[in-house]
Amino acid sequence: MIATDNEEKAIMECYRRLYNNSEPSCDFDELMAKAELNEDGDKEIPYNNYKLEIPAFELIVDEIIKEFKIKKCRQPQFSATIYLGCSPKFKEE
Repeated sequence: MIATDNEEKAIMECYRRLYNNSEPSCDFDELMAKAELNEDGDKEIPYNNYKLEIPAFELIVDEIIKEFKIKKCRQPQFSATIYLGCSPKFKEE
């Protein structure tokens, strides 16, 4: 997804809230600042070290979509970006 400036801000805020509500809880900005770079120069976020229940995850994504007024036609792409990005791992039920 090629994101608009508003969508980029929404993505970052979404990750902040997801990691703030994960177990263990952490500061996503701090996590990004300390992340190591891989051979392609991309930051490696250890998302498997953090877990979040699916309902909490979905609630946060929905709140961000509403708060940042993500256009209806862009919402599926926005959600996919979050799901497939560096989000915390889902807790197993």
